[in-house]
Amino acid sequence: MFRKPHIRRPVVLFLMLLGAALIFLAAETTAGALVFALGVLIEVVAIAFKRKE
Repeated sequence: MFRKPHIRRPVVLFLMLLGAALIFLAAETTAGALVFALGVLIEVVAIAFKRKE
């Protein structure tokens, strides 16, 4: 999707920080579990972008 590394690196950094924030801020409720799952999904996407370098 992003072929240029000077664009991809900041996007990966933003996704990693967003995913980590969602994981950290997830509450112990059903909605919190959904937020946690979304954070994990975002982290996986960021790792996939990072590995394509």
